[in-house]
Amino acid sequence: MATRQLDSRTVTALVAEATAAPSMHNAQPWRFRLLPDEDLLLLYADLRRAMHRTDPGHRALHIGCGAALFNLRVAAVHAGFTPEAGLLPDPADPLLLAAVHLVEPATNDDDLRRLHPAVSKRHTSRHPFSEREIPEDVRAALRAAAAREGAELLFPGRWHTETVLELVRDAEGRETLDPVSREDLIRWVRLGPEADVATDGVPEYAFGPHRRDGRAPQRDFAGRRPVAGRDAEDFEHDPQLALLSTRGDTPADWLRAGQALERVLLEATSAGLATSLTSHPLESPDLRLLARDPVSGSGHVQMVLRLGYGPGGIASPRRPVREVLDIA
Repeated sequence: MATRQLDSRTVTALVAEATAAPSMHNAQPWRFRLLPDEDLLLLYADLRRAMHRTDPGHRALHIGCGAALFNLRVAAVHAGFTPEAGLLPDPADPLLLAAVHLVEPATNDDDLRRLHPAVSKRHTSRHPFSEREIPEDVRAALRAAAAREGAELLFPGRWHTETVLELVRDAEGRETLDPVSREDLIRWVRLGPEADVATDGVPEYAFGPHRRDGRAPQRDFAGRRPVAGRDAEDFEHDPQLALLSTRGDTPADWLRAGQALERVLLEATSAGLATSLTSHPLESPDLRLLARDPVSGSGHVQMVLRLGYGPGGIASPRRPVREVLDIA
């Protein structure tokens, strides 16, 4: 049993670190509720921040919340607690995604504890990476990180990578031709003065440079809208991609995928890698099916990662904790 009751200051710090997680278009689709008498922190989905056009089944929403849950686990261990997390604890309430019982003392989970510095250092990088190859021992560590959370991380071979890049281009073309599919993107892009005060979404200062050459799967958040002072740069011709997959494709699997994703991202950050994500080819069911491993033909791809050596990216804005945390 816990030996000290959770106070608002402690919980505020934990939630602040949890919400440093990535989410689709930085929508931050989560809410937290503390039950102090039970030492219980509840994680809810916030459907007001869902992508109703491009994520109608809320798969990406669950992945983002799963990433926040993993950050919470890391923060809790760092703060001296053992986080006992249960996924989807109430079948009657599908918006309740996880219940985390915070118990003292902390477990000797050195793997979680050593990832804590990376929580504040991890940022999505939309900049060019070098062509330097990621060493096999680093790849093995990233695969192991995904496996610890019940997922699989695959580094596709050259022709599989070509397939994924083609799927990204196909998705980009569909988005250009279909104004309805751009509604979610437009909703969460922050341009001009709005970017300076934004607490969510993708502000123009985090767009990265415009791609002049190269084949990196990079969503251009600016679209056709001009952004003052934005440079054009060459991106890598041979991007190093990784596909994160799960055996199943249920809400519980999506939450596991989110936790695996964040563990991989923090492990990569700790190893000195820059990271970015793309869900472009996964937003259409037919393209998503083609992204899976052509050899095994099994599993469900949940995210495409771009990894490499380069600038670490700029921190995207976050909502104040008071907006996402309710203390009963």
